[in-house]
Amino acid sequence: MTESHDAQVQVEKGSRRIALLICGWCNVVLGMIGAVVPGMPTTVFLIIALWAFTRSSPRLRRWLYEHPRYGASLRDWDRHGVIPLKAKRLAGGMMAISLLIIVLVANSWVLPATVGGVMAVVLWFIVTRPSAIPASTT
Repeated sequence: MTESHDAQVQVEKGSRRIALLICGWCNVVLGMIGAVVPGMPTTVFLIIALWAFTRSSPRLRRWLYEHPRYGASLRDWDRHGVIPLKAKRLAGGMMAISLLIIVLVANSWVLPATVGGVMAVVLWFIVTRPSAIPASTT
């Protein structure tokens, strides 16, 4: 999705717009918490907020897109589906630590197996995204 995509996405009206604005702001808050709490992600929440604001407020979408700290990452994801290598490593490491904790405290194998399966799918998705903007588009 590029800046020209703004004109192609219809902004919702009424209660759907309000719900999307609430979703967007909740994810901005979670993203800001993630910026200061170790192990909690930031960018994923801001990507969700960008999606919600794209459909509810072009002004708020532009605010995120042009944000001095997070705008570049959001633009790279939005335009090219890029997840930086550092973020991939952090995500994989946090998933491994989380799964280890679950294995240590779980009373049976069901919870660790379920969580491990979900994490494996999510990690596969993360790892298969590009780590940098393709050379042909720079």
